[in-house]
Amino acid sequence: MNIGSLIRKYRKEKKMTLKAVSQKANVSEGFLSQVENNVSSPSVDTLVGISNAIGVNAGDLLNQIQNHERLILIRREEWIDVDLPHTGFATRRFFPPESRNVIDSAILVLEPGKTIPVRKGIKNGQEILCILKGSLDLTHQGKKITLSEGDTVHFWSDVQKQNISTSDQNAAVALWIGTL
Repeated sequence: MNIGSLIRKYRKEKKMTLKAVSQKANVSEGFLSQVENNVSSPSVDTLVGISNAIGVNAGDLLNQIQNHERLILIRREEWIDVDLPHTGFATRRFFPPESRNVIDSAILVLEPGKTIPVRKGIKNGQEILCILKGSLDLTHQGKKITLSEGDTVHFWSDVQKQNISTSDQNAAVALWIGTL
């Protein structure tokens, strides 16, 4: 488990929303979602604020993740009922930024009608997208491909002509992997 997963675990145990915790911790809801999904790492002061907001000692959280993780497991129940911030999508990263150096991987959850752009600063990267629930549209080099549950695609990143979107009536969930 990592710091973001621990924060989410304790927040959900206390039945608190992203909005409630972000307001108590004086951080944006989007930033708190990024912390929980291991997209961003909080400063020490921010970690203390978030910990206080959920009623947990920051030192106890850090003690739980003291050893550098070599294996991250995301169970189905962690992505099947995710709290989406106002942006309409969540990216649940497996490893925090400082632990990513060859590949990046995440569980993507998108509300209907939402779009995720290409990662910035990627040159000559490859990506794999596997649909776990619902359907997604991959627009790549001007071509739109609809992917349904169970479909998987491997492609070269195209920063200029690529995005992932939902047009279905339901939220979609995908496993995404990309080289750095």
